Amino acid sequence: MGRMARSCLQSILKIVNSGIGMVGIAMILYSLWMFRAWQRTIGSNPPDDLPAPWFIYSFLGIGVTLCFVTCSGHIAAETANGCCLCFYMVFVFLLIMVEAALTVDVVLNHKWEEDFPDDPTGNFSEFKEFVKENFEICKWIGVVVVSVQGLSILLAMILKALGPHPERYYESDDDYTPDRVPLLKHYAPPPSFVVADPLHPSKNDSWNFRINSRGNR
Repeated sequence: MGRMARSCLQSILKIVNSGIGMVGIAMILYSLWMFRAWQRTIGSNPPDDLPAPWFIYSFLGIGVTLCFVTCSGHIAAETANGCCLCFYMVFVFLLIMVEAALTVDVVLNHKWEEDFPDDPTGNFSEFKEFVKENFEICKWIGVVVVSVQGLSILLAMILKALGPHPERYYESDDDYTPDRVPLLKHYAPPPSFVVADPLHPSKNDSWNFRINSRGNR
């Protein structure tokens, strides 16, 4: 029963963790599209004093980070290793803290746009206008993403409490059959006959010798 529950938790964690990966892949594709559009705008000879497109790089970095977290989550769910699960939970927790800090800054700070440098591509302004026009949809998307991250931490904690799959250990080579012996261990089959020491006769031979001696007398 415990093994079945552990397998179900591993599968659910992989599915939930895939949601984070899908968001990361979408952000990477969108950042590549923005970068391609920006290159078309500036042409083949951009000016030397043109600032870097920080918004595109930030979007790309966040997407790569989400994909990295997804990969670590799949490894942790597959192995059910306590150390891997701890690292995964720390990654997701730090990600939630960064998202919470950005949300608080935008909500409480009315001049939060001044904290960011000027975007030469104009994509930051377009993204901001899109969020304002579709605020309800973006709000629910953010809630779903945060909920998925929180559920991933909860599933990882439960899986860590259950521990990895139990393995069977053998105390001696007698418990192995020849086709299941580890490759790193030399297997010597037991002899099919017993070699007796000729210098020390067995007890049965000594007893028979005494009986025959008394009978001859």
